Amino acid sequence: MPRAALLSIHARVEGTEPSTWEDPSLVQLWGPRYSAYVVAARDLAVFSLGRLPDGTAARKRAEDIAAELHTLLGGARGSFGEVGHSLGVNPNRFRYAAPTGTVLIRWDGARAATVWTVPAPKVDPRDARLELARRYLHVFGPTTPEAFAEWAGIGARDGRAAFDALGRSLTSVRTPIGDAWILSRDESTIRLAAELAAPARLLPSGDPYFLLQGADRELLVPDADRRGALWTPRVWPGALLVEGEIVGTWRRAQGTVTIETWRRLSRAARDAVEAEAESLPLPGVEAQIIVRWND
Repeated sequence: MPRAALLSIHARVEGTEPSTWEDPSLVQLWGPRYSAYVVAARDLAVFSLGRLPDGTAARKRAEDIAAELHTLLGGARGSFGEVGHSLGVNPNRFRYAAPTGTVLIRWDGARAATVWTVPAPKVDPRDARLELARRYLHVFGPTTPEAFAEWAGIGARDGRAAFDALGRSLTSVRTPIGDAWILSRDESTIRLAAELAAPARLLPSGDPYFLLQGADRELLVPDADRRGALWTPRVWPGALLVEGEIVGTWRRAQGTVTIETWRRLSRAARDAVEAEAESLPLPGVEAQIIVRWND
């Protein structure tokens, strides 16, 4: 989501500012599982056409909704709710047009989203699907076609078809939770000794680092109780990363960051966490950030 995307960028890129999420190099759309995503503008086709339904009926619905929006807006921008009212429909249906690659949004997480249409990317949907699978394998691998399908919000058969098409570029691996796949070109990187990790990072709710489902979560957090604290039934907290290991969770209310740790941290680690919290580029928060520890 937009505000979370800002903190995800901050965890990886120096010099992130409160307005970075609105940089022209980025766009927002209803991405995988029809959630709001911030992606690189050049990757619009991957995260939209890569999820375009293969079924004739589902694809036609997406294209029809996109056409309705384009006819109404004619290149202008409109409020999510007002556009729905004008068409006499529930505006949530506009999400289903996003896989056409012609619908963009702007949403700051508070007010209603703004929606508009753009020309369709000149990319074959099949090529976009395969690239989306490659991205998923690179970031989340070792993984399975079923996990890819669930993350992307596409049918299980479509997920398997994508992995089958990538067959020669994949390598089978064995993990503690079963057999899975990686991109063959990533094998040498995976075999390398781990590099020195950052002292501390505060990853926001839904950050790609822990955006996992089902058994895949066991690879990142083996302890079941701790998995329950991170992946809650409702809104997830953020993940506290210290030297490359998830050691707790965090939540924020305005300028106060509350941290719950799963083990005792050294004074140096706590100082690093507080420094990271104080550096968060939070829009509208002018005072120094306060850190509260629950441990």
